[in-house]
Amino acid sequence: MTCKLPSDCLNEILEYLEEDKLTLHSCLLVNRLWCEISVRILWRNIWNFINSNQLRPFRIDLSIFNTLFACLPNESKELLYKNEIFIPTSISKPMFNYAAFCKVLSIYGVDKLVDNIFRDKPTINSLSLEDRNYLATNEIIKMFANQIYSLKKLSCYYHHCNINFSFPYFPGARNLLELHCSSNLPSDFFYQLSQLCHNLQILSIDFHNYDASNELKELVSLQNSLKTLKLSAYDSSWKNIIPALKNHTNTITKLHLYGDSGNLPFSFVSSFTNLQEFIFSFIDGINFEDFKILQYVNFSKLQTLKIPYQCPKPEYIMKFLENNGKNILKFHTDENDKALSLSVAKFCPNLKSLFIIFNNGELDILKTIFNNCQNLESIKVWCGKSHFSEYLSEKGLFETIINHSSKNFCELKIYNSSNSDVTLEDLESFFISWMNRTPKKLLSFIIIKDDYYYDKCKSLDDRKEIMKIIEKYEKLGVIKFGTIGYEEEDKEEEEVYYYQ
Repeated sequence: MTCKLPSDCLNEILEYLEEDKLTLHSCLLVNRLWCEISVRILWRNIWNFINSNQLRPFRIDLSIFNTLFACLPNESKELLYKNEIFIPTSISKPMFNYAAFCKVLSIYGVDKLVDNIFRDKPTINSLSLEDRNYLATNEIIKMFANQIYSLKKLSCYYHHCNINFSFPYFPGARNLLELHCSSNLPSDFFYQLSQLCHNLQILSIDFHNYDASNELKELVSLQNSLKTLKLSAYDSSWKNIIPALKNHTNTITKLHLYGDSGNLPFSFVSSFTNLQEFIFSFIDGINFEDFKILQYVNFSKLQTLKIPYQCPKPEYIMKFLENNGKNILKFHTDENDKALSLSVAKFCPNLKSLFIIFNNGELDILKTIFNNCQNLESIKVWCGKSHFSEYLSEKGLFETIINHSSKNFCELKIYNSSNSDVTLEDLESFFISWMNRTPKKLLSFIIIKDDYYYDKCKSLDDRKEIMKIIEKYEKLGVIKFGTIGYEEEDKEEEEVYYYQ
């Protein structure tokens, strides 16, 4: 007698496979119940599915597009057929209403999906490629708007799309939790959302040559539980959105500011006293005079401070750490100031993750940080030489970690911009010493690769020998090895998500 799992139990089990798309895809073939549950999970965020399968993107795009095309209502199909927009598909009648399963909608994703399908197809009528994209994208978006009953995340960056679609009424946005948008979207879009959506938890606004409209300000002001706010300004300013933020000074715990000018206003940050995470990323920071105010503000709950790219004056950050460093667990900055590095050791005793640039000859500062920050688990370090500076040597770094890191330390990220001075013997000695440490702990050993330099750093034979040693100690359970591209790591630090 076969045992059949209850559907709610099976659903809970398959939920654990949400990130494992291949296994979920296999579950489609078991039976109809398994298929229905798996489809609901797979279609929850189809944009993630596309991004996780970069090796064969067009086949996946075509499959998703064919399914969406088959799900279109008859009036949409008739409009597209009338304009000779037709994609041959084997799907005559879809098994499910796939669009209704979506919880995440990316307008940019729809636009790119349609563009990928039509790009190489010859024009067979008077419509241009842009017009074909416009019609098809509009109909797909209208279908999502009418059929998604509970949208959780909407991403709509107007300047990333080459179309001028109109926004339909979107009742499923009533449950929206996350909105990523640009300030130059039509005002009726923000008005419609403000009538429906009052429970956003994450809001990201990109300002590009366009200030916030009254409708956008109203939408921001009406939120009840906003927790994460991301503001980006390029050739523009977020100044006129600031008054709409006054209702959220107690609820916002994560604040991310991105811009191309240090003259953007950010003294308003002082009112967000419940901040737990603050990312402050400016490409061209010249003055940062507003940080004079922030250096004296006490953020008693702040745990994460990241300052990619340009940094305010080191003395401002040092004073900020003096007031707030006790609670900070993660501190990342591209600055390489000796006094600032020493202030980390002095004011951040509970630090768990650190990225700060050390110059050559500053191993003593790293030792001081290890000795004073006994909870430190992870560091990212630059090694080698650049056109402007000389950083730590890998050999010295390895010796410092073995002799001075605490029992909690377990992750090392290295970026080397020039030929490495470490020998095969040095590397193996480091792994042996780590293996003999007490207590024993798996070391996450991550190389940040800049492909331009990486190809020049070592000969192919040298890299093969290095990998042999790394693989040997991976098999022994001493290390867990990984590589990450320099740009990918840089994105992780910035946490800018335009293309969602």
